[in-house]
Amino acid sequence: MKIVIGGASGHDDVPVLASLADRHEVAFAPDDAALQHHLPGAEVFVSWTFRGSGLERHWALARELAWVHWCGAGVRPALFDAMVASDVVLTNARGIFDRAMAEYVLGTVLAFSLDLPRSLEEQRARRWTHRHSELLFGTTAVVFGVGAIGTRIGELLAAAGVAVHGVGRTARDTSTVFGRVHGHAERFTLLADADWVVAVLPDTPGTEGYFGAAEFAAMRPSARFVNVGRGSTVVEPDLVAALRRGRIAGAALDVVAEEPLPSGSELWALPQVIVTPHMSGDYRGFEDDLCHQFLGLLAAHEAGAPMDNVVDKHAGYVPTH
Repeated sequence: MKIVIGGASGHDDVPVLASLADRHEVAFAPDDAALQHHLPGAEVFVSWTFRGSGLERHWALARELAWVHWCGAGVRPALFDAMVASDVVLTNARGIFDRAMAEYVLGTVLAFSLDLPRSLEEQRARRWTHRHSELLFGTTAVVFGVGAIGTRIGELLAAAGVAVHGVGRTARDTSTVFGRVHGHAERFTLLADADWVVAVLPDTPGTEGYFGAAEFAAMRPSARFVNVGRGSTVVEPDLVAALRRGRIAGAALDVVAEEPLPSGSELWALPQVIVTPHMSGDYRGFEDDLCHQFLGLLAAHEAGAPMDNVVDKHAGYVPTH
């Protein structure tokens, strides 16, 4: 079987996959020229970079492709029309980043509760300013996006004494930490009672601009907004306006509309904002875990068994049941 790994230059990038060479033809395509050369005859394509690795541009060469594995939770760059219309199976890295992203959310929530950003400012200024912190226990969080990552976030927040609610596309009962998942139509009622609003929404046409002026206006002035999903889900000027006018108390943003965040963005300078460079899921050693996950999926593929993490190409994510 011919396997093409896009976005990687060789086994130094993915050493765990070196064993594949004993059983399969493995080719690396770090650039367009290599991709054009190796795609013909490929049965499996692995996108080592979740932001896209040229597959759409050279789709016409992928005539024997049966399976694409995307090394990220979000698969928007893989959902071009020809791919969606094809019989090619698409899988993603669901399950790899859940714990790290949940810990990021818990960490930023605690940072706001303990007023750590201001403490660091006071420390740099050599000022000893006593003040009270907030108690996290007994607060309320609403998590938008109730897949594997959102569920793990809900579990960690609940363990810290936070009451958690989940919002999905449709209302339903679940066996997860959320119990009942609320539908999109209920969001304003939930936002009005939330201390923490956590966005874990995928990047799909249906989620673009999901959080805008109306949603921020519905939040408490004391509420904080945490986004670990995708920057496209937020109308950024509306978020900036809400922060500047005190409509919400703060935001932790691991994703933004344009990455890297432009140096001229107001988000850099707002004192109640924590900005991180799309790193919430990138823990030390995650690359090896991605490789091991792919090897497990490959074993199922070779055995003709059902694979985990198969993406609904029309919905844009792995369905949960």
